Amino acid sequence: MANLSPTIADVARHARVSIATVSRVVNGTGPVIPQTAERVRAAIDELHYVPRTAARVLASRKTNTLGLLLPEIGGAFFSPLLRGIEAEAQAAGFDLLIHATSHIPHASSPVPHRPLGMHNTDGLIVFTQSIDDAEMTRLSAINFPFILIYQTPPPSLNVPSITIENKSGAQKIVEHLIDAHNCRRIVFLRGPEGNEDSEWRERGYRAALEAHGIAYDPTLTAIGGFNEEQAHSAIRQMLADGIEFDAVFGGDDDTAVGVISALRRAGRRVPQDVAVAGFDDIPIARYLTPALTTVSAPIEQVGREAVGQLVRLIRGEQAEGQVLMRTELVVRESCGCLSSSQSPT
Repeated sequence: MANLSPTIADVARHARVSIATVSRVVNGTGPVIPQTAERVRAAIDELHYVPRTAARVLASRKTNTLGLLLPEIGGAFFSPLLRGIEAEAQAAGFDLLIHATSHIPHASSPVPHRPLGMHNTDGLIVFTQSIDDAEMTRLSAINFPFILIYQTPPPSLNVPSITIENKSGAQKIVEHLIDAHNCRRIVFLRGPEGNEDSEWRERGYRAALEAHGIAYDPTLTAIGGFNEEQAHSAIRQMLADGIEFDAVFGGDDDTAVGVISALRRAGRRVPQDVAVAGFDDIPIARYLTPALTTVSAPIEQVGREAVGQLVRLIRGEQAEGQVLMRTELVVRESCGCLSSSQSPT
């Protein structure tokens, strides 16, 4: 029976170069003209070529290591996520390698230049916006185990994913601002462009407005970027533009922190003048002044669940497909309530 796995010779023929040139590109052992190197990389991806050393590791599954790809490592959100992943990986007998993909120029560069993959891990946990669809397609084509968190796969791929109830959580918190505090001019600060969590939270925001007969006003939305400084700037700009609002729903808790800072700097009181709410319930949320009304998301449990699902894939077992994890509304003082309480979404 013919060997269906592409060889280095196949790559050379496809790229119209010598085997030695392919070897230099793959192993980084010598200079190659950039245009030629790019042609070789394209051939590697098109043929799904796996170097022999990587193929042996993939077949043996003996790294006993899981990889975690993140766009960045920063902010209070990532602490519980990393804690959950690390604890569950250790309990399952795996080490953990972490890489921030913001330092990778192109996520779809050839296999040897990928910091995490089949050459040093048994499977990957991929945080949203860490790799592109082309790289997901490549990983699926070579049957390499990976699981997505905070992101669903492209329709063409059957990849397990773990997400949270973004829409219902966002709708509940905006409805609380409307029903409990009679807010009508509610700002929503979006997350990073293309972020799936942010898109679903905006759908929840709009659904709450529609359910209460409040027209959507595009001047009340801006980019907060899930970032304290960016949110601070967005609110300062709205105030400078004379936009009137009585509440702000930040895309996440870091955003809400920036919002509160900007409002205070402008002499606006929270919550007397402007109610503020966040999303995630990071540890600092309850210790802010005023304590932050937010949506509690099971961040640590997402990490634990991701490891459990990935280990099943590595062992040849069936994963659960898409897992949607529950969120809860957490009412504190920043919205105008005087006492803290919780209610499930």
